[in-house]
Amino acid sequence: MSEFTPDEICRLRELLDIEEIRKLGLLYSQLQDHGYLDRLAEIFTADAVCEFGPYGVWEGRETIRANYATVQIDLGGQPFAALHANAHHWIEMTAPGAAVGRRYLLDMLTTCAPEQNPLLWLGVYDEAYRKEGGVWKISRCSLQFLWPQRHLTPEFAAEFPPRAPAQPND
Repeated sequence: MSEFTPDEICRLRELLDIEEIRKLGLLYSQLQDHGYLDRLAEIFTADAVCEFGPYGVWEGRETIRANYATVQIDLGGQPFAALHANAHHWIEMTAPGAAVGRRYLLDMLTTCAPEQNPLLWLGVYDEAYRKEGGVWKISRCSLQFLWPQRHLTPEFAAEFPPRAPAQPND
């Protein structure tokens, strides 16, 4: 059995970070849908910014928590009144302890009548992540709303994933 090369060890570390970030994205939806808002706020950096189109721009952990509480009340205040299903989470490491990612959102209501369309929003989470104290957190969450209304930030048109800088031997 061969040992890992230094490059392979670096890649394995990167894959471990990517998996931690992927789990963070899934945890975000679980905590939000269940209504665990204190725990939800903890997965954001203290200076996090959320850009949520028609819901406004939320700055700082306490504002984020308070605004999620308002949304939860608007949905009836019960756990899993909405389901935030995520798919196709792409994560790109941008520097040690920093990454960006995108994941698709299918936002569905679970409290509507069977004859009603439960689909509330289709969108894309456009995010930045930062490792603090050995733990990955969301530092920016820009939800790009695609349907039934379009609410896009100007930055969403930028190339994604960002291209890595050219190496001297490329």
